[in-house]
Amino acid sequence: MHSTLMIFLDGVGIGKKDFQFNPFFKYQFKMFTEITGEIPHLEKQRISVNGVNVFPIDALLDVPDIPLSGTGQTSIFCGVNAQKILGKHFGPYPHSSLIPLIKEKNIFKEFIRRRKKVTFVNAYPKIFFDYVKKGKRILSVTTLSCILSNVRLNKIKDIYDGRALSADIENYRLIHKMNYKLPLYSAEKSAKRLLRISSQNHFTLFEYFYTDHLGHGRNLELFDRTIKVLDDFLTYIIKNLPLNMTLLICSDHGNFEDLSIKAHTLNPALGITYGKYSDELATKIKKLYHIKPAIMELYE
Repeated sequence: MHSTLMIFLDGVGIGKKDFQFNPFFKYQFKMFTEITGEIPHLEKQRISVNGVNVFPIDALLDVPDIPLSGTGQTSIFCGVNAQKILGKHFGPYPHSSLIPLIKEKNIFKEFIRRRKKVTFVNAYPKIFFDYVKKGKRILSVTTLSCILSNVRLNKIKDIYDGRALSADIENYRLIHKMNYKLPLYSAEKSAKRLLRISSQNHFTLFEYFYTDHLGHGRNLELFDRTIKVLDDFLTYIIKNLPLNMTLLICSDHGNFEDLSIKAHTLNPALGITYGKYSDELATKIKKLYHIKPAIMELYE
């Protein structure tokens, strides 16, 4: 079975070669320095080394102003230009008028229609399920996609049972901010789990949103810890990707790559592919709304 692992990083673009405000340069991210030998920047946005492709993804989509998550993520996971449809960038959550589109066109539903196995590996705390039970629908595109497609949302127990990952990879925030009695995982342990789960599904999604939080100036007390765990995690995934798997790392807009401001940027979103169909995806994905159809074409 060919498996596609998609790691969605919220708010990560390709920025300037800046050792002060671009964390990729300031902290010399291993996923670039050890694997591609260089870090992408605005003067060199494309890198192709040893099967790893790094490339820019247009997040503006011919709509002026600063890209936002609601429309950007709808474009990614539904394969449409949500910005054009809505007439503006909108976020952080999808506009209510986009919800019918998300229900019908999200990538999970498309895989299910084709009788393929899918999973969203993020685990949610009890407070989230209590919120949803109250009938609330101010939710992210990924969460809405699962709910509207009857894709199971994981609970904290699923982390114990080996079926899910915490949003911060290591469980640190669940332990220290929400008082869950969980073990603290290494980046390597969580990466191994993600690869195992991915090998059992045609399409697996892991969503990481702390990059956007850091870009907005949130959780800065955990900045060094957060980026080290993320870098170790992504580096291990790339170095240990199974032969029959394709990895796509992508984002919805820029933010994290320029810490001189606390707002989203106009920079292209970051795209990285590796594995079986790395070149095919890297060639086809030029805009956010190319991501879903490019993945689906691997299963035709």
